[in-house]
Amino acid sequence: MNIRLSVADSQHFSHAEEICKIMEEAAKQRGTGIAKRKPEYIRAKMEEGKAVIAIDTEGNKFAGFSYIESWDNKKYIANSGLIVHPHYRGMGLGRKIKEKVFNLSRTNYPNAKIFGITTSMAVMKINSDMGYRPVTFSELTQDEAFWKGCQSCPNYDILTNENRKDCLCTGMLYDPKEQKEKKTSEKDKQTRWKKFKRFVRLHQRHLQRKTKQFLNLTTSKND
Repeated sequence: MNIRLSVADSQHFSHAEEICKIMEEAAKQRGTGIAKRKPEYIRAKMEEGKAVIAIDTEGNKFAGFSYIESWDNKKYIANSGLIVHPHYRGMGLGRKIKEKVFNLSRTNYPNAKIFGITTSMAVMKINSDMGYRPVTFSELTQDEAFWKGCQSCPNYDILTNENRKDCLCTGMLYDPKEQKEKKTSEKDKQTRWKKFKRFVRLHQRHLQRKTKQFLNLTTSKND
């Protein structure tokens, strides 16, 4: 096994169908959504140099992938669609892909805010180590095209019921202005992660209360 990470291009077009398939399977298993993408969309990202792919050179096998999206006239950047093939999980490959696509984003869009939404604690930990902080959805892009991508998620009703202010996902933001010339020690990372987890716990409790109130209101209306 020899995994090579690189910026994807046209030579990787043949992997697009498998990437979409693995993304969809992972979303079904988690019960939450990576927005569904078609192979044509994935190939376009490869052609634009806005994707990172991991290839097992022993057999040219697809191992992992992530791509870059831009919103609000490139003021906001999202590292989307992180996926690792089941055969290559548990090796730390997801973190390596995240770091590479993050660095690619910083190079291509040095002044943009980088954000994401996820239910995965593993992704949150990686993002926290890279300087992301948890935020409310109001601090993320308000570009309608981004939020439209949530429609394929089974939890979309929660998002709309909350007027797009909250959902099961946690919002995360990296602001280059906050990180400029800021050196981060291992202790700083641990402290930031503790604060991150506390935010997530409070967010989950708040959402549980809101969901319960909504269900009670719906039940009362139907009585």
